[in-house]
Amino acid sequence: MGQDKKITAAVLSGMQDRNIGFTDLYNLLVGLGFSVRIKGDHHIFTRPDVVEIINLQPDGDKAKPYQVRQVRSLIVKYKLGGEL
Repeated sequence: MGQDKKITAAVLSGMQDRNIGFTDLYNLLVGLGFSVRIKGDHHIFTRPDVVEIINLQPDGDKAKPYQVRQVRSLIVKYKLGGEL
């Protein structure tokens, strides 16, 4: 299983929200076709076919758990994870 699929599976499982690396979540969103704009430590992700905007901020080298839940919600809602 590739690294991107492992991260996608970890995000979708909901069991590791506190252990998802910020860079991993960032790369997952870019890999799913999101564009990113950075203002300070805010990383703002948009995609033309997704109404919601995702705003990520690092918490050390990890992603914030509530932001991982937001990403999971969007992946499920818009069926962005491919076969996962």
